[in-house]
Amino acid sequence: MITIKDEAGFAKMRTASRTVAEVLVALREAAVPGVSMIELDGIAARIIRRRGCTASFLGYHGYPATICTSPNNVIVHGIPDGYRLRDGDVLSVDVGAVYQGYHGDAARTFAIGEVPDQVAKLIRVTEESMMAGIGQVKVGARIGDIGAAVQQVAEGAGFSVVREYVGHGIGEQMHEEPQIPNYGEPGRGMKLKKGMAICIEPMVNMGDWRTELQDDGWTVTTADGSLSAHFENTIAITKHGVEVLTAEG
Repeated sequence: MITIKDEAGFAKMRTASRTVAEVLVALREAAVPGVSMIELDGIAARIIRRRGCTASFLGYHGYPATICTSPNNVIVHGIPDGYRLRDGDVLSVDVGAVYQGYHGDAARTFAIGEVPDQVAKLIRVTEESMMAGIGQVKVGARIGDIGAAVQQVAEGAGFSVVREYVGHGIGEQMHEEPQIPNYGEPGRGMKLKKGMAICIEPMVNMGDWRTELQDDGWTVTTADGSLSAHFENTIAITKHGVEVLTAEG
């Protein structure tokens, strides 16, 4: 169901989203060679708790951790474990927090130490594709406008856009309608309205766009073993305009 938020709802989403942004800044600083995924999860849990929020992901359909940590060829939903980062890794982290019943959700991808130019390009282009999608958000725009903008940037740089996992509406539920694909045609799909909040989250692969779900039922990897990057922001369409709720700083 698509929900329309009022100003009180957006205020709660801002608190949740600021917490998410704070976690992402801390994880960016902490994600260095030798640090384990479990240690990063602990950092996130402490910040979320300190800010009076709870983790959106913990317990969601049985998910066992506070955040998702997805290194290298893991696209999304990697469960934090004992893996320790190495120089040259690529790490995507996805964070969700809920405050008084309203959610914020965002993801970032970090290069760990020195990475090849093409890997740095993958990370940069994925973030640029997210920003291109955000640039399409306004009252009256269509969902296809967002997806087409993301796709044009990512595929124009020689990468592929994951099609089996998409962005989503957000509010009192972490995942609400509508779905926000990272591909599409301009002028297609439902129109955006004031009061909506959505998550734009391109997942971009260095190789083919196809995915594989691993035996744990959560971890999604690239089918061809290629590297992947993931960026996400929570976007609100308020009476004052478009606001990126999970922006850092």
